[in-house]
Amino acid sequence: MSGALKVLCAGAAKGLVTALQGRFSGATGASIEARFGAVGAMQEALLGGAACDVMIVTAAMTEALAAAGELRGETRAELGRVRTGVAVRCGAARPDIASAAALRVSLLAADALYFPDPGRATAGIHFAKVLRELGVHDELAARCRTFANGATAMHELAVAGSARSLGCTQITEINYTDGVSLVGPLPDEFELATVYSAAIARRCSRPDLAERFIALLAGPESRALRAAGGFEFAD
Repeated sequence: MSGALKVLCAGAAKGLVTALQGRFSGATGASIEARFGAVGAMQEALLGGAACDVMIVTAAMTEALAAAGELRGETRAELGRVRTGVAVRCGAARPDIASAAALRVSLLAADALYFPDPGRATAGIHFAKVLRELGVHDELAARCRTFANGATAMHELAVAGSARSLGCTQITEINYTDGVSLVGPLPDEFELATVYSAAIARRCSRPDLAERFIALLAGPESRALRAAGGFEFAD
């Protein structure tokens, strides 16, 4: 079996897909050509006609796209849920984020805030809402550094010049990025836990490869890898 599997993937699952590429290629002889980004950007790509065999986005978006006939609903498989967390550069002091009040103080003390697109990325949309609910959105606007996806935001945090910078994105994107360290999830009142799932696209050209890849992504063979990266499971 050979060829290339085309994958559109939310940034939260980028580390997982990257980690499994070699295993999948070794088992099938096929390569993976993946495009990563904010869930909104992945939806736009799919609807815009981008080549896609497998799509990995939030479960809610998967369901909506299946209902619209863009994904094959019967092929959906959950990878697990991912919480949104706060990050610092490796070696930097870990701020107190245990409560809304503590988070507010820590955000106001930061030199810069790194997070994904507040218009199209799951974590970015949520974090912008948290800033507004804490009443610091306008005050911190000049310190906000936003990027197309969480992985890029975390990379930029890792190379930032200040140890007082903070980042916020999906925990998997923090765990899979060298140079940053997870402080912890957002406090309970601001918790965002997002379930991610994979499904075969309606225009899939290699359903045989797509089925095998989804089985690897969501099956027992990758469960430990998913857990290590920050995916959580109901059972």
